[in-house]
Amino acid sequence: MRSEVVKRGVERAPQRSIWKCLGVTDEDFDKPFIGIANSFAESVPGHMHLNRLAKYIKAGIRSAGGVPFEFNTIALCDGIAMGHIGMHYSLPSREIIADSIEVVVEANRFDGLVLLTNCDKITPGMMMAAARLNIPSIVVTGGPMLSGVYKGRKVDVTSIFEAVGEVTAGKMSEEELKKIEDIAFPGSGSCNGMYTANTMACIAESIGLSLPGCASSLAVSSQKARIAKKSGERIVHMVKEDLKPSDILTREAFENAIVVDMALGGSTNAVLHLTAIANEAKVSLPLEIFDEIARRTPHICDMRPAGPHDLAELEAAGGIPAVMKILKNILHLDAMTVTGRSVWENIKDATVYDLEVIRPLDNPVHKQGGIAVLKGNLAPNGAVLKVTAVPPKMLTHRGPARVFNSEEEAMKAILNKEINEGDVIIIRYEGPKGGPGMREMLSPTAAIAGMGLVESVALLTDGRFSGATRGLCIGHISPEAAAGGPIAVVKDDDEISIDVPKRALNIKIDKEEMRRRLSVWKPKPPKINKGYLHRYSFLVQSADKGGTFRTP
Repeated sequence: MRSEVVKRGVERAPQRSIWKCLGVTDEDFDKPFIGIANSFAESVPGHMHLNRLAKYIKAGIRSAGGVPFEFNTIALCDGIAMGHIGMHYSLPSREIIADSIEVVVEANRFDGLVLLTNCDKITPGMMMAAARLNIPSIVVTGGPMLSGVYKGRKVDVTSIFEAVGEVTAGKMSEEELKKIEDIAFPGSGSCNGMYTANTMACIAESIGLSLPGCASSLAVSSQKARIAKKSGERIVHMVKEDLKPSDILTREAFENAIVVDMALGGSTNAVLHLTAIANEAKVSLPLEIFDEIARRTPHICDMRPAGPHDLAELEAAGGIPAVMKILKNILHLDAMTVTGRSVWENIKDATVYDLEVIRPLDNPVHKQGGIAVLKGNLAPNGAVLKVTAVPPKMLTHRGPARVFNSEEEAMKAILNKEINEGDVIIIRYEGPKGGPGMREMLSPTAAIAGMGLVESVALLTDGRFSGATRGLCIGHISPEAAAGGPIAVVKDDDEISIDVPKRALNIKIDKEEMRRRLSVWKPKPPKINKGYLHRYSFLVQSADKGGTFRTP
């Protein structure tokens, strides 16, 4: 066991003394030492209940003959960070989370690791740490929250953000806004739909790092508590079996995760995060594979924000095991998982209980999966779109560019009703380097939707979108503006052509004009020139590389 180095031999008497100060007995030194990375936070609804789940994990570890050691890492709520300087820190927090877990685990030489997580950047950050450390690891996601209900309809994060645009457009009173504000988040857990947090929970399960049923079991459920305890038990056995992330995180496992993501219509942020996790696992995962898998994977779950169903309904319908059972003919069924069994062994007894929530392959929501990768002279290295959230009439679109160099500039123009039907909003210098931090654009996209422009206006950015975004919203444009990508030289009234079926994204100028514009382009000074974000901007790569750090 790795922990032998910090507990055996005469020279380790000082370390044993310190362990004993923590309650470790002489008998415990013969047992596996298990770290629990807990991202509990009182500032994040998705994490405010994780201390309760940590108790069940520790009980499971002890019952299986291990010794648990809980430590903490940071957690941000993207909803709170949205629309102001806080969102600059969201994606960069992913790297801090991965690094902080690496530091603690390596310093303490834990034998195994339980990753207790739930929200947008925390789950991928923890999965990156697992891949990097390559010690037996299991992910426990904290579960979705229930939906709020207002006048008989579900309300949630999308509802409250879009309500701001509805008030601006005179479609809703401030009194109604207040009522939705009071009930949109009814309790602990990750946001109720297939937003980024739940997308990543489903990916953690489908890639093989969580126990079956973990992703959709609700935060308030006893099922979640039992899964937490079973995960604690299982990690001790994984240490004894020497079952490591490298045994699980194969190319086939990543392809399984992408298939499930496409079938669910998950967040475009999954592209960033899976690319980053694959980078840590030393698995090649080019951007094109997402589009290739999307074209052959039907979208079978019509989930919020674009569809009607929430995670509670997905759980009742059979959860991810049932989804994977439907998809069995396009999955790698022999891929290994944390159970010590293959994907097929995990899902063979799964049952679909509601064919409206989890549809059969011959009656999909859409014939192709949820994410498309577009390329063209505006995005030579690619851009990402959540196809399942696009109105059918907007799958092809041409219009004049309305160019903004920050989210704030664009938001001001939208709320001042300066955007016309047919416009293509360009928000640039918001990529990983230029932002810095690649902010999510939920505020402008929600305002567009709330003002009734979702079927006539497109939005393009080198930043990214929340899982709650809907409409013709294309993000991750690479190379980004701050790296001298073509998006940096778009001008107002340039004609932008978008053809989703052909996966094309172009600015209608000739090659010579593009070359001329790029030759005179000059980088802008950093928006933030101090602290972590300043350092981050020098290290980070564009979105097509997952927003990961350059290797020295």
